[in-house]
Amino acid sequence: MVLDAPVVWNTLKGILCVYKPAEVSVKRLRTALIHKICQGMNELPGRPPTEYVAIEGNPQKKLTISVKPNLADHPLVVGPRYQEPDLPVSWSNYLGWNTSGVLIFGIRSGTKQAKYIRENRPTRAYTIKGVLGQATDNCFKTGKVVERSTWKHVRRENMDMFLSAMQASHQKKMFEMCGVDMQSQTAYELAVQGLIRPVNSKIPIIYGIKCVKFEGPQFTLEIQCINEYETYLMHLVHEIGVRLHSTAHCTGIQCIRHSRFTLEHALLIKHWDLDYILENMEMCNMILEESGANKPQQSAKLV
Repeated sequence: MVLDAPVVWNTLKGILCVYKPAEVSVKRLRTALIHKICQGMNELPGRPPTEYVAIEGNPQKKLTISVKPNLADHPLVVGPRYQEPDLPVSWSNYLGWNTSGVLIFGIRSGTKQAKYIRENRPTRAYTIKGVLGQATDNCFKTGKVVERSTWKHVRRENMDMFLSAMQASHQKKMFEMCGVDMQSQTAYELAVQGLIRPVNSKIPIIYGIKCVKFEGPQFTLEIQCINEYETYLMHLVHEIGVRLHSTAHCTGIQCIRHSRFTLEHALLIKHWDLDYILENMEMCNMILEESGANKPQQSAKLV
């Protein structure tokens, strides 16, 4: 454990991967993280108060020169050395109120890296849970049930068939927005170069969707997408229920991957102390170096 606060402060730069619980806002989580870091920093031994040269005595007789601590620089006078407004922290991806999972924060100079990852628009993966047979007014479990329907006619093969058609529809949509025919050589060359991202960052695109668990009426989806948001994912579950001649609502959303960061890299709230935070930041910086995310010319690797 590092005991010198200035050394820890100089090390506290980069990306931090944390786990966001559901029903907790990103802003509140950011505030709590800053508070934890500053609290831990102020518990470490900091620098001593600055000194000043004191000239004392009678000028007509003899003067004494001494060096004394500057009490105006003492923590009891000026307050804690490390205060929350002095620590810049920004998020790279935004998760809604009902969404849990991987959340990336940039700390100090790491805010530039967080911004670069955000602007590079990497893909994200989610596991989404839903229930057939009921529709709510907000498409989520917290809403009021507005419609009930039968669901026993829905089978796993019906779900897989529809999801496959939906994925193909989104892939076709990507090429159409590029003005390219899917059967052309140009489309093949674009596909070889990597993922095709829409120019408009507000258009959600699904790169992959599949049902990983089906135990009627409950089901679990795994989705890889870009430009998505919480409301879109909840309405997606509702649409699936309608297309399967039933109804459905979402019961849970979890982000399991953001760019190259997964749940394995996410730091739980109970582990928010300086030792774990510094270890996690070191690990995240190594991931960025391996992926080339800290080099703008290699942006295609951040998927």
